[in-house]
Amino acid sequence: MTFHGRIEVITGCMFSGKSEELVRRLRRAQIARKRVLAIKHSSDDRYDVTDIGCHTGDKFKAVTAADVPELAALIQDVDVVGIDEGQFFHPGLVELCEELANNGVRVIVAGLDQDSNAEPFGPIPALMVIAEDVTKLTAVCVQCGAPATRSYHKGRKTDQVEVGANQYEARCRHCWQGGMSGFLPG
Repeated sequence: MTFHGRIEVITGCMFSGKSEELVRRLRRAQIARKRVLAIKHSSDDRYDVTDIGCHTGDKFKAVTAADVPELAALIQDVDVVGIDEGQFFHPGLVELCEELANNGVRVIVAGLDQDSNAEPFGPIPALMVIAEDVTKLTAVCVQCGAPATRSYHKGRKTDQVEVGANQYEARCRHCWQGGMSGFLPG
């Protein structure tokens, strides 16, 4: 049987289970005896320096890369590549994923599609456009319990990229807007 390359994107707000779903898919690929490589952005050391870590405590053996050329150099002789925290990579990630999929590799990228200002984040939105499969997960709004689709920054944010979980919480659109009332027009 010929394996056909494809791109899968797992996205959603913080605490929605993106890394957990990525790990689940990678484990299933291992069960299917596929050659699997997991990579995460080197700036994410919240749960482990190299392994992909989940808020649930689950981990998956991975390697790290700081940029797309470093990431590309790591990918050799694999059937499945899982990339965690894809939003932190340069937009060149889109071209790399396309090339890998065209060469028969199953590429699974997990990452935030929006930053805490609800702006498109990194290459994830562009990957969603070309992906064969997009899974958008939700968390639970910590304010009202509704499905959460936004990552709310609790403090004074200085950068779009601010790695960490303690300064963020998941919120639904309504509660996110309430917390951002001084920020949003009207």
